[in-house]
Amino acid sequence: MDHTKGGLVIFSANSHPTSRELCKRISERLGVELGKVQVYQEANRETRVQIQESVRGKDVFVIQTMSKDVNTTIMEMLILVYACRTSCARSITGVLPYFPYSKQCKMRKRGSIVTKLVASMMCKAGLTHLITMDLHQKEIQGFFNIPVDNLRASPFLLQYIQEEIPDYRNAVIVAKSPASAKRAQSFAERLRLGLAVIHGEAQDAESDQVDGRHSPPTVKTTGAIHPSMDIPLLIPKEKPPITVVGDVGGRIAIIVDDIIDDVDSFVAAAETLKERGAYKIFVMATHGILSSDAPRLIEESAIDEVVVTNTIPHELQKLQCSKIKTVDISMILSEAIRRIHNGESMSYLFRNIGVDD
Repeated sequence: MDHTKGGLVIFSANSHPTSRELCKRISERLGVELGKVQVYQEANRETRVQIQESVRGKDVFVIQTMSKDVNTTIMEMLILVYACRTSCARSITGVLPYFPYSKQCKMRKRGSIVTKLVASMMCKAGLTHLITMDLHQKEIQGFFNIPVDNLRASPFLLQYIQEEIPDYRNAVIVAKSPASAKRAQSFAERLRLGLAVIHGEAQDAESDQVDGRHSPPTVKTTGAIHPSMDIPLLIPKEKPPITVVGDVGGRIAIIVDDIIDDVDSFVAAAETLKERGAYKIFVMATHGILSSDAPRLIEESAIDEVVVTNTIPHELQKLQCSKIKTVDISMILSEAIRRIHNGESMSYLFRNIGVDD
């Protein structure tokens, strides 16, 4: 059944067949057919896009899910958006459930803020609106000069906990590091459960020690300002032994985060929780990148189940690991597309979401 007004076109920007599944689910929910477009790689690895229907004066929604070749998927998105722009589309909305390079949103010594670069390229290509989900940092929205709707997957994950985890009332929500404590607190308050935080794990790439503020040399220099002036140096951090703040003994431990990519930290957290008496361990996240040998590590770990959404295709990983489960979020994406196309308010999709969520 068609729930939208006329003049709506939905394109899948991904050339990989397994990445089109989410697009098909969204189009089926909206009751419209996917737009006719060819996206492919030439022999020299250049991306070529050919739109095979008129988009003049229409609202175009370009859906792009990330594959292993992230750079290629970005170019597919940019070229298709630009093709729609030069074909006189009335509006072009990008639907990127997982925004690429979102982890590179802070200055790292002499690096760069790559997320800002990607955002600028998408705006320059012709995007007029962006729909995404659970940005790694909410402040990324400020990198765009177009409207950004940062949807949340937490209602679907909370529903999974309530319906699929027996005796979830005996569970405790766990943050595998203090950095993810705010997300864990949100889950715990909504489920009326206890909260635990693991502190003292190995330093990761998101720590302040690799932030650009530590780029000055750590040795004293003379003559920079005045020979008699010594600039005080910041005392370096030292990780304490691993501790768990909160009681997990005899409880179900549910570790929550936004991205699961390199699973070493999750495996280490699961082992720590097992040692502290947790009898079952779940890991829940919005984006399941699951790179490299993540499926094997999960299968061999103390983790009982990994629950992720289908913002990123991971069918191959599920074949390699029976512990990986998927939650479908096509419903909220299709509703966002419908509301934007029909000019309806988006506030319904953000109800009960606070500033810190």
